[in-house]
Amino acid sequence: MSDVPAPAPPSTIMRAALLMLASTLFFGLMAVSIRLASATLHAFEIAFFRNVFGVVAALPLLLHHGPGLLRTTQLRRYVIRCVIGVVSMLCGFWAIAHLPLAQAISLSYSTPLFVTVLAVWLLGEQVRARRWAAVLAGFVGVLIIVRPGTAGFTATSLVALTAAVMSGIVAIQIKQLSATEPADRIVLWTTMLWVPMSLLPALAVWQWPHGITWLWIAAAGGLGTGGHMLWTRALKLGEVSALTPISFMQLPVVAVAGYFLFDEPLDRWTLTGALVIFGANAYIAHREAGLARHAATSAPTAGAKPGE
Repeated sequence: MSDVPAPAPPSTIMRAALLMLASTLFFGLMAVSIRLASATLHAFEIAFFRNVFGVVAALPLLLHHGPGLLRTTQLRRYVIRCVIGVVSMLCGFWAIAHLPLAQAISLSYSTPLFVTVLAVWLLGEQVRARRWAAVLAGFVGVLIIVRPGTAGFTATSLVALTAAVMSGIVAIQIKQLSATEPADRIVLWTTMLWVPMSLLPALAVWQWPHGITWLWIAAAGGLGTGGHMLWTRALKLGEVSALTPISFMQLPVVAVAGYFLFDEPLDRWTLTGALVIFGANAYIAHREAGLARHAATSAPTAGAKPGE
Protein backbone atom coordinates (compact mmCIF):
# COMPACT_ATOMS: atom_id res chain seq x y z
CA MET A 1 0.00 0.00 0.00
CA SER A 2 1.10 3.57 -0.61
CA ASP A 3 2.05 5.84 2.29
CA VAL A 4 0.88 8.89 0.34
CA PRO A 5 -2.19 10.37 2.09
CA ALA A 6 -5.40 10.70 0.14
CA PRO A 7 -6.08 14.21 -1.13
CA ALA A 8 -8.44 16.26 1.00
CA PRO A 9 -12.03 16.39 -0.31
CA PRO A 10 -13.10 19.64 -2.00
CA SER A 11 -15.33 20.57 0.95
CA THR A 12 -12.35 20.40 3.34
CA ILE A 13 -10.17 22.44 0.98
CA MET A 14 -12.91 25.08 0.68
CA ARG A 15 -13.38 25.19 4.45
CA ALA A 16 -9.64 25.65 4.97
CA ALA A 17 -9.59 28.45 2.40
CA LEU A 18 -12.54 30.24 4.02
CA LEU A 19 -10.96 29.93 7.46
CA MET A 20 -7.72 31.39 6.11
CA LEU A 21 -9.63 34.23 4.42
CA ALA A 22 -11.44 35.06 7.67
CA SER A 23 -8.17 35.00 9.61
CA THR A 24 -6.65 37.31 7.01
CA LEU A 25 -9.42 39.87 7.48
CA PHE A 26 -9.01 39.65 11.26
CA PHE A 27 -5.26 40.22 10.97
CA GLY A 28 -5.81 43.13 8.59
CA LEU A 29 -8.14 44.85 11.06
CA MET A 30 -5.68 44.05 13.85
CA ALA A 31 -2.98 45.91 11.90
CA VAL A 32 -5.27 48.95 11.68
CA SER A 33 -5.86 48.79 15.43
CA ILE A 34 -2.11 48.57 16.08
CA ARG A 35 -1.45 51.63 13.93
CA LEU A 36 -4.18 53.59 15.75
CA ALA A 37 -2.75 52.61 19.14
CA SER A 38 0.82 53.46 18.05
CA ALA A 39 -0.08 57.15 17.97
CA THR A 40 0.33 57.22 21.77
CA LEU A 41 1.89 53.87 22.72
CA HIS A 42 5.16 52.08 21.92
CA ALA A 43 4.90 49.03 19.64
CA PHE A 44 6.36 46.73 22.32
CA GLU A 45 3.64 47.74 24.78
CA ILE A 46 0.98 47.25 22.13
CA ALA A 47 2.30 43.71 21.60
CA PHE A 48 2.11 43.00 25.34
CA PHE A 49 -1.43 44.33 25.73
CA ARG A 50 -2.48 42.52 22.55
CA ASN A 51 -1.41 39.31 24.27
CA VAL A 52 -3.10 40.17 27.58
CA PHE A 53 -6.41 40.86 25.87
CA GLY A 54 -5.73 37.87 23.64
CA VAL A 55 -5.68 35.58 26.70
CA VAL A 56 -9.01 37.05 27.80
CA ALA A 57 -10.42 36.35 24.34
CA ALA A 58 -9.08 32.77 24.46
CA LEU A 59 -10.43 31.90 27.93
CA PRO A 60 -13.76 30.61 26.53
CA LEU A 61 -11.73 27.81 24.94
CA LEU A 62 -10.61 26.68 28.41
CA LEU A 63 -14.15 26.97 29.78
CA HIS A 64 -15.50 24.96 26.86
CA HIS A 65 -12.93 22.15 26.92
CA GLY A 66 -11.95 22.16 30.59
CA PRO A 67 -8.46 22.11 32.16
CA GLY A 68 -7.64 18.95 30.23
CA LEU A 69 -7.12 21.11 27.16
CA LEU A 70 -3.79 22.25 28.62
CA ARG A 71 -2.36 18.73 28.99
CA THR A 72 0.43 18.29 26.47
CA THR A 73 3.69 16.43 25.96
CA GLN A 74 4.96 19.15 23.59
CA LEU A 75 5.62 21.98 26.05
CA ARG A 76 9.25 22.39 24.95
CA ARG A 77 8.14 22.81 21.33
CA TYR A 78 5.51 25.34 22.41
CA VAL A 79 8.14 27.40 24.22
CA ILE A 80 10.48 27.40 21.21
CA ARG A 81 7.61 28.23 18.85
CA CYS A 82 6.47 31.08 21.12
CA VAL A 83 9.95 32.60 21.48
CA ILE A 84 10.23 32.76 17.69
CA GLY A 85 6.64 33.96 17.45
CA VAL A 86 7.09 36.82 19.91
CA VAL A 87 10.19 38.02 18.03
CA SER A 88 8.11 38.00 14.84
CA MET A 89 5.32 39.88 16.64
CA LEU A 90 7.60 42.58 18.04
CA CYS A 91 9.22 43.14 14.66
CA GLY A 92 5.88 43.11 12.87
CA PHE A 93 4.26 45.56 15.30
CA TRP A 94 7.29 47.86 15.03
CA ALA A 95 7.01 47.82 11.24
CA ILE A 96 3.27 48.56 11.32
CA ALA A 97 3.89 51.50 13.66
CA HIS A 98 6.74 53.03 11.60
CA LEU A 99 6.12 52.11 7.94
CA PRO A 100 3.21 53.06 5.69
CA LEU A 101 0.58 50.47 6.56
CA ALA A 102 0.30 48.98 3.06
CA GLN A 103 4.08 48.67 2.77
CA ALA A 104 4.39 46.90 6.12
CA ILE A 105 1.69 44.39 5.17
CA SER A 106 3.05 43.95 1.63
CA LEU A 107 6.46 42.96 3.03
CA SER A 108 4.74 40.43 5.28
CA TYR A 109 3.60 38.75 2.05
CA SER A 110 7.13 37.44 1.67
CA THR A 111 6.34 34.92 4.43
CA PRO A 112 5.13 32.25 1.95
CA LEU A 113 8.44 32.56 0.10
CA PHE A 114 10.31 31.84 3.30
CA VAL A 115 7.85 29.02 4.08
CA THR A 116 8.80 27.35 0.79
CA VAL A 117 12.51 27.65 1.55
CA LEU A 118 12.09 26.53 5.16
CA ALA A 119 9.89 23.58 4.18
CA VAL A 120 12.88 22.11 2.34
CA TRP A 121 15.02 22.41 5.46
CA LEU A 122 12.53 21.62 8.22
CA LEU A 123 10.06 19.28 6.51
CA GLY A 124 12.28 17.71 3.86
CA GLU A 125 9.95 18.82 1.05
CA GLN A 126 11.24 18.53 -2.49
CA VAL A 127 11.25 21.81 -4.43
CA ARG A 128 12.07 21.74 -8.13
CA ALA A 129 13.44 24.38 -10.47
CA ARG A 130 10.13 26.06 -11.33
CA ARG A 131 9.22 26.74 -7.74
CA TRP A 132 12.73 27.98 -6.99
CA ALA A 133 12.31 30.36 -9.92
CA ALA A 134 9.02 31.55 -8.43
CA VAL A 135 10.72 32.10 -5.06
CA LEU A 136 13.44 34.18 -6.73
CA ALA A 137 10.80 36.19 -8.58
CA GLY A 138 9.05 36.82 -5.27
CA PHE A 139 12.25 38.15 -3.75
CA VAL A 140 12.55 40.50 -6.71
CA GLY A 141 9.15 41.83 -5.65
CA VAL A 142 10.53 42.35 -2.14
CA LEU A 143 13.43 44.36 -3.60
CA ILE A 144 10.97 46.50 -5.57
CA ILE A 145 9.18 47.41 -2.33
CA VAL A 146 12.30 47.90 -0.20
CA ARG A 147 14.35 49.67 -2.94
CA PRO A 148 17.78 49.28 -1.27
CA GLY A 149 20.27 52.01 -2.17
CA THR A 150 17.57 54.57 -2.98
CA ALA A 151 16.07 57.46 -1.05
CA GLY A 152 12.95 55.34 -0.52
CA PHE A 153 14.83 52.74 1.53
CA THR A 154 14.37 52.65 5.31
CA ALA A 155 15.95 50.27 7.82
CA THR A 156 12.48 49.61 9.22
CA SER A 157 11.71 47.60 6.09
CA LEU A 158 14.41 45.13 7.19
CA VAL A 159 12.58 44.79 10.51
CA ALA A 160 9.43 43.91 8.54
CA LEU A 161 11.37 41.25 6.61
CA THR A 162 12.73 39.81 9.84
CA ALA A 163 9.13 39.46 11.02
CA ALA A 164 8.31 37.63 7.76
CA VAL A 165 11.18 35.16 8.21
CA MET A 166 10.16 34.43 11.81
CA SER A 167 6.53 34.09 10.74
CA GLY A 168 7.55 31.52 8.14
CA ILE A 169 9.26 29.43 10.81
CA VAL A 170 6.16 29.72 13.00
CA ALA A 171 3.89 28.54 10.16
CA ILE A 172 6.02 25.43 9.71
CA GLN A 173 6.04 24.77 13.46
CA ILE A 174 2.27 25.13 13.73
CA LYS A 175 1.84 22.65 10.89
CA GLN A 176 4.10 20.21 12.76
CA LEU A 177 2.32 20.75 16.08
CA SER A 178 -1.13 20.41 14.52
CA ALA A 179 -0.32 16.86 13.49
CA THR A 180 -0.75 15.79 17.13
CA GLU A 181 -2.17 18.82 18.96
CA PRO A 182 -5.74 20.22 18.68
CA ALA A 183 -6.00 23.74 17.30
CA ASP A 184 -7.55 25.18 20.49
CA ARG A 185 -4.66 23.87 22.61
CA ILE A 186 -2.14 25.48 20.25
CA VAL A 187 -3.95 28.82 20.46
CA LEU A 188 -4.31 28.74 24.25
CA TRP A 189 -0.74 27.71 25.06
CA THR A 190 0.67 30.17 22.53
CA THR A 191 -1.35 33.09 23.84
CA MET A 192 -0.53 32.34 27.49
CA LEU A 193 3.21 31.99 26.85
CA TRP A 194 3.31 35.19 24.81
CA VAL A 195 2.18 37.31 27.79
CA PRO A 196 5.32 36.91 29.97
CA MET A 197 7.58 36.79 26.92
CA SER A 198 6.29 40.12 25.59
CA LEU A 199 6.21 41.75 29.04
CA LEU A 200 10.01 41.98 29.31
CA PRO A 201 10.56 44.25 26.27
CA ALA A 202 7.39 46.22 27.16
CA LEU A 203 8.77 47.09 30.60
CA ALA A 204 11.74 48.83 28.99
CA VAL A 205 9.42 51.40 27.37
CA TRP A 206 6.49 51.30 29.80
CA GLN A 207 3.78 53.92 30.06
CA TRP A 208 0.11 53.36 30.81
CA PRO A 209 -2.38 53.67 27.94
CA HIS A 210 -4.98 56.41 28.16
CA GLY A 211 -8.43 57.07 26.72
CA ILE A 212 -9.38 55.49 23.42
CA THR A 213 -6.00 53.74 23.19
CA TRP A 214 -7.47 51.09 25.49
CA LEU A 215 -10.09 50.37 22.83
CA TRP A 216 -7.49 49.95 20.11
CA ILE A 217 -5.28 47.58 22.11
CA ALA A 218 -8.30 45.58 23.24
CA ALA A 219 -9.43 45.32 19.62
CA ALA A 220 -5.91 44.24 18.60
CA GLY A 221 -6.02 41.49 21.24
CA GLY A 222 -9.45 40.19 20.28
CA LEU A 223 -8.82 40.36 16.54
CA GLY A 224 -5.37 38.83 16.89
CA THR A 225 -6.57 35.87 18.94
CA GLY A 226 -9.59 35.38 16.69
CA GLY A 227 -7.34 35.47 13.63
CA HIS A 228 -4.94 33.04 15.30
CA MET A 229 -7.77 30.59 16.03
CA LEU A 230 -8.96 30.69 12.45
CA TRP A 231 -5.41 30.50 11.06
CA THR A 232 -4.50 27.46 13.17
CA ARG A 233 -7.66 25.64 12.11
CA ALA A 234 -6.99 26.45 8.46
CA LEU A 235 -3.43 25.11 8.66
CA LYS A 236 -4.69 21.93 10.32
CA LEU A 237 -7.06 21.31 7.40
CA GLY A 238 -4.95 22.47 4.44
CA GLU A 239 -1.42 22.81 3.11
CA VAL A 240 0.68 25.73 4.29
CA SER A 241 1.95 26.60 0.82
CA ALA A 242 -1.54 26.53 -0.68
CA LEU A 243 -3.20 28.64 2.01
CA THR A 244 -0.68 31.36 2.74
CA PRO A 245 -1.21 33.27 -0.56
CA ILE A 246 -4.76 34.02 0.65
CA SER A 247 -3.17 36.42 3.13
CA PHE A 248 -2.84 38.87 0.21
CA MET A 249 -6.43 39.84 0.87
CA GLN A 250 -5.07 41.95 3.70
CA LEU A 251 -3.82 44.50 1.19
CA PRO A 252 -7.24 45.93 0.18
CA VAL A 253 -8.21 46.20 3.87
CA VAL A 254 -5.07 48.04 5.00
CA ALA A 255 -4.79 50.10 1.80
CA VAL A 256 -8.29 51.54 2.31
CA ALA A 257 -7.60 52.12 6.01
CA GLY A 258 -4.23 53.69 5.27
CA TYR A 259 -5.76 56.08 2.75
CA PHE A 260 -8.77 57.22 4.80
CA LEU A 261 -7.38 57.04 8.35
CA PHE A 262 -3.69 57.87 7.92
CA ASP A 263 -3.54 59.77 4.61
CA GLU A 264 -1.24 57.12 3.08
CA PRO A 265 -1.78 56.61 -0.65
CA LEU A 266 -0.72 53.22 -2.03
CA ASP A 267 2.47 54.08 -3.93
CA ARG A 268 3.28 52.33 -7.23
CA TRP A 269 6.43 50.64 -5.88
CA THR A 270 4.57 48.94 -3.05
CA LEU A 271 1.72 47.91 -5.34
CA THR A 272 4.06 46.60 -8.06
CA GLY A 273 6.20 44.67 -5.58
CA ALA A 274 3.15 43.22 -3.86
CA LEU A 275 1.73 42.03 -7.19
CA VAL A 276 5.04 40.37 -8.10
CA ILE A 277 5.15 38.60 -4.73
CA PHE A 278 1.50 37.59 -5.11
CA GLY A 279 2.16 36.14 -8.55
CA ALA A 280 5.13 34.16 -7.24
CA ASN A 281 3.15 32.79 -4.30
CA ALA A 282 0.14 31.98 -6.47
CA TYR A 283 2.39 29.93 -8.76
CA ILE A 284 3.96 28.15 -5.80
CA ALA A 285 0.50 27.27 -4.47
CA HIS A 286 -0.56 26.08 -7.95
CA ARG A 287 2.50 23.83 -8.25
CA GLU A 288 1.93 22.44 -4.73
CA ALA A 289 -1.65 21.51 -5.62
CA GLY A 290 -0.61 19.99 -8.95
CA LEU A 291 2.14 17.90 -7.37
CA ALA A 292 -0.22 16.70 -4.65
CA ARG A 293 -2.75 15.56 -7.25
CA HIS A 294 -0.02 13.84 -9.25
CA ALA A 295 1.26 12.04 -6.16
CA ALA A 296 -2.25 10.91 -5.27
CA THR A 297 -2.96 9.49 -8.74
CA SER A 298 0.45 7.89 -9.35
CA ALA A 299 1.08 6.56 -5.86
CA PRO A 300 -0.35 3.03 -6.36
CA THR A 301 2.16 2.21 -9.10
CA ALA A 302 5.01 4.60 -8.53
CA GLY A 303 8.18 3.79 -6.64
CA ALA A 304 10.27 6.12 -4.59
CA LYS A 305 10.48 9.72 -5.76
CA PRO A 306 13.74 10.91 -7.29
CA GLY A 307 16.16 12.03 -4.63
CA GLU A 308 14.69 9.81 -1.90
